[in-house]
Amino acid sequence: MFPLKDNIPNERFPFVTVALVAINVIAYLLSIRHGGSFFGGPSDTTVLHNAAIPYDFTHPGHYCTLQSGIDQFGQVATEAECKRGPYPGQLPTWETALTAMFMHGGFLHIAGNMLFLAIFGPNVEDAMGYGRFIVFYLLGGLVALAAQVLVGPNSTAPTLGASGAIAAVLGGYIVLYPRRDPGRVPARLLVPGAALLRRRGAEQPGRRRRWRRLLRARRRVRVRPCADRALRRASQVRASPLPCLLMALLAAPLP
Repeated sequence: MFPLKDNIPNERFPFVTVALVAINVIAYLLSIRHGGSFFGGPSDTTVLHNAAIPYDFTHPGHYCTLQSGIDQFGQVATEAECKRGPYPGQLPTWETALTAMFMHGGFLHIAGNMLFLAIFGPNVEDAMGYGRFIVFYLLGGLVALAAQVLVGPNSTAPTLGASGAIAAVLGGYIVLYPRRDPGRVPARLLVPGAALLRRRGAEQPGRRRRWRRLLRARRRVRVRPCADRALRRASQVRASPLPCLLMALLAAPLP
């Protein structure tokens, strides 16, 4: 299922959410101006210069990039190369923690992230206020990056995208509106040729049963507040305590 809309009215215009969507789109367009393509995303050079690399964070002063060469079989191969000091055009490591949050690897990557942010962001922003929502969004992205670094401290693969920040927004939405059911588009409507595949698969009983199981998998997911253990048993949601902790800290009344 893909979210379509949300029917919770807002008391204020979601300026921050609109600004975040605009910044992400502008950053994506700027990232492909020196190579890459609109649908394929930025070039490898741009990604390596602006994305966050876990190895750089766990080895202060070291920077990694990819170098092309010829392997033992005579084929062109790329491998990571790390050294002390940045490569030409590479940002300082601490800056990539923020720039990576606004970079995306391709059109589908940014389109999916911005869809979820545009639907669920306004309600969370309305409940938290402009200032706290900005802090919540950025903090969610930084926590996600920290988790990535902890999982793979020696990884030289670039990390980019707003998925961590938007995951925090989705967690905040679940905490604030646990029983809301936003409008959804069935995934099968977005798959070209789904009807044709279904008709052709009906000729074979085994394939027909597999198709029916796939369609029955489109069931609703009911979630409760994060204090409820049922959230961990939801069939399509895996609970994380991080959004709940961030919500508890940022939703506390100011002195």
